[in-house]
Amino acid sequence: MHVITAFGVGRVMRSKDEKYSEGDIVLNAFFPVAEYCVVPSSVLIRKIDPEAGIRLPEYLSCLGVPGFAAWVGIEVLGEAKPGSNAFISAAAGGVGMVAGQLAKLKGCRVIGSTGSDAKVRLLKEEFGYDDAFNYNKETDFDAALSKYFPNGIDIYLENVGGKMLEAVLNHVNPHARIPVCGMISQYNQIWTEREGVRNLLNIVGKEARMEGFLVSSYLDRFADFTVEMEDYLKQGKISSKIKIYEGIQSFVESLGSLFSSSKFGKVVIEVNKPR
Repeated sequence: MHVITAFGVGRVMRSKDEKYSEGDIVLNAFFPVAEYCVVPSSVLIRKIDPEAGIRLPEYLSCLGVPGFAAWVGIEVLGEAKPGSNAFISAAAGGVGMVAGQLAKLKGCRVIGSTGSDAKVRLLKEEFGYDDAFNYNKETDFDAALSKYFPNGIDIYLENVGGKMLEAVLNHVNPHARIPVCGMISQYNQIWTEREGVRNLLNIVGKEARMEGFLVSSYLDRFADFTVEMEDYLKQGKISSKIKIYEGIQSFVESLGSLFSSSKFGKVVIEVNKPR
């Protein structure tokens, strides 16, 4: 039986490694989903300074996997530049909310798609998106993108796949970048039933670059990301929404929320209350 692991923040209860003491707060990419665990100190990513002025859940959000995925997508693969037109799908999710703010900080015009009117307001009022639309109210994605991107799309952070990706490929500018973070609309279908994309040929004519990525392949850049993101957080230039579920018994419910439009931002499980 394999234990499910997750990126997590933990408190040291006891340690045989002199680098760690009881009470230290640590960050680890492979904590078992459990109330208590024993892990080799060699796998811990870093100690966290609780006096750094950054709330602990942010180490799982902006400073965790979602923030790192957004940073790799927008800055490394998307090559965001002032004046670029950036489109973020699943824009109110854990990755999307950070990605849009990063793109704005790089001088881009940023539009997001999301699943409710409340999330549209969130993107525009709290995360600084130039505009956003509710994909459940749009009957024609191609027409929607014509409206929101009259000058075409330079960067598309792909999170959903399917019909949205197909529509985007009709609006990409020459040399557009399409970092593929995920395709959540296709996850729960067997591959023979997934939606096809009929206009991939547009990638050739527009010389667009479409590239899938895993954050594990960019861990050599994690320190660079951390320095930049901590600076943004301390200056109040980036914020996030975090949904906290209480207790390990909420794991299944919290996992299920990732596949619905009910959640805002990053989902976190608080296994034990901080002492």
